[in-house]
Amino acid sequence: MSRMNSILAIVLLATVVVVPGPAAAVDTVTPGPVCDHQPALNVTAPAGAVSVDAAVPGDLYHKSQESPPGTTFWLPPGKHTLAADPFGQVIPKDGDVYLGAPGAVLDGQGINRAAFTQQAKDVVIRGLTIQNFVAPQDQGVVNHDSGAHWIIENTTVQNNSGAGLMAGARQEVRHSCLRNNGQYGMNAYRSDSGITALIIEGNEISGNNTDDWETRSPGCGCSGGIKFWVVDKADVRGNWIHHNHGAGLWADTDNNDFLVENNLIEDNDAEALFYEISYNLVFRDNVLRRNSLVAGKRRSDRGDNFPVASVYLSESGGEPRVPARTHLIDIYDNTFEDNWSGITAWENADRFCNSPANTSINTCTKLVTDRTQCSAPGIEDEPLYDDCRWKTQLVEVHDNTFRFDPVRAGCTNGMCGKMALLSNYGTYPSWSPYKGTVVQDAITHDQDNYWFSNSYYGPWMFVAGDTSRILTADQWQSTPWDQDNCASFDDVMPRC
Repeated sequence: MSRMNSILAIVLLATVVVVPGPAAAVDTVTPGPVCDHQPALNVTAPAGAVSVDAAVPGDLYHKSQESPPGTTFWLPPGKHTLAADPFGQVIPKDGDVYLGAPGAVLDGQGINRAAFTQQAKDVVIRGLTIQNFVAPQDQGVVNHDSGAHWIIENTTVQNNSGAGLMAGARQEVRHSCLRNNGQYGMNAYRSDSGITALIIEGNEISGNNTDDWETRSPGCGCSGGIKFWVVDKADVRGNWIHHNHGAGLWADTDNNDFLVENNLIEDNDAEALFYEISYNLVFRDNVLRRNSLVAGKRRSDRGDNFPVASVYLSESGGEPRVPARTHLIDIYDNTFEDNWSGITAWENADRFCNSPANTSINTCTKLVTDRTQCSAPGIEDEPLYDDCRWKTQLVEVHDNTFRFDPVRAGCTNGMCGKMALLSNYGTYPSWSPYKGTVVQDAITHDQDNYWFSNSYYGPWMFVAGDTSRILTADQWQSTPWDQDNCASFDDVMPRC
């Protein structure tokens, strides 16, 4: 019996932990063009709506201030503006609704920092184009202060500095165009608390990070289509995420319970999905094309052989003790075509809670409440020895199709077309209990990370343990790695 079948048998017999499965399937949303393809909504003002005069600068602000909570505002066609100073803005009240007729544009004129601010609840924005605002780094134009349960639908947010949107709890972003913003299409970050229950559905998210923040601020980790930070439960479905100058989706630091399904993610400079020091993910029924070609070539041109991937799991894994709809990172039924590489599951042996090598400063795992506990000598013993690490564990990669042609990927140096499960040799800090090959051995043999039943086409290579160990498909499937049971290679019958 293979190691995979042995584990499956054990799981079927065990009844120690009961974990709910992924959410039931919902109506499929087909990814496709949204920008410049919005339906003609709000052509006339609804009964009882307050009409806004585009010819009067600041009219939207003043009427919002003068009206009671729950007012509907209708913006007719034309360019609407705010006060001509950096802090000209709209301050909604609870339940306010902002409807844009076809051709209605709220324009920041390169002057205003934000369009909609403060923390009203249940605000709706539908049918508007919001553009030319100049938010500072890491700040956003719409829902600047992360109010709860904002609904943004059929709206275009484009050509702004900073982030087009910020996110609040239970925010819904549907059928909208988030394009060509200076830093992010959306920044799901709230400084005083985490964010819960996001829905991002049927949008086009493209061309973001026009200001090239990774060059302006090396190592900032602050670019891409959408960035998530401490988000608990997010559904990302049916979106077209493309041509972002960085990662398409980047979940960074203690995110949990993500369902990413039925998206078309293509032509992003870096990863389609970067899931970093986070937990519990279902990634299914997505199509990924030509991602990480820019980042992969740039890194390989420096002689760096790290396997730059289209899906990058960095110190991220399943964790049954963190409540979610799954206790795995479950990657299945996806199609990968001509990305720089496939999937890299990585764990940095030197990056753990309270380590100076943890770039997410002052954060800890969801299993330790006081990060100062993760220090010598206590960290050498259980439970801290396990719980102070963000583990790449309980990863299952199965029933996916991986197609790769190095010519179409623009790869000429042999550093592409890799599938990887690896760590580094632990060296730092001096009091770390994870030195040497401790984490390398754990991630490859002891943390229940399995590839199985995948289909491969093209000259794939496999990396196990560390970056220098390049394996053939036969070696990848053989002891001691025992990966990809029941996989097929160029339609050769699978070995089960």
